Amino acid sequence: MTIHRFEDLKVWQKAQDLAVLVYQNFSDIKDFGFRDQITRASVSISNNIAEGFERSSNPDFKRFLYFSLASNSELRSMLYLAERLEYIKRSLALEHIDETNEISKMLYAFIKSMK
Repeated sequence: MTIHRFEDLKVWQKAQDLAVLVYQNFSDIKDFGFRDQITRASVSISNNIAEGFERSSNPDFKRFLYFSLASNSELRSMLYLAERLEYIKRSLALEHIDETNEISKMLYAFIKSMK
């Protein structure tokens, strides 16, 4: 199956869904620096997938997929910190962390399929 639009990629869809959840769950956080950083990291995952998709070569696309992985890891790290700072409950942090782990698996599988 050939994908013609980044919007059709399941990993992009999942990353977008996670970004929406992060925005919703951190909208009331008064620590503006933290809130800005965690929301930017969450958005960067899907944005890098989209930007890489539009590149002219697979090596360029793969490079952006690795950027997505890095943003995903940043988000996961911040979720652990959010729980430790008591910005969110442990159960919610773990739900989001599970989502980041799933996105990582999908990204790694996608990169591997391009080799």
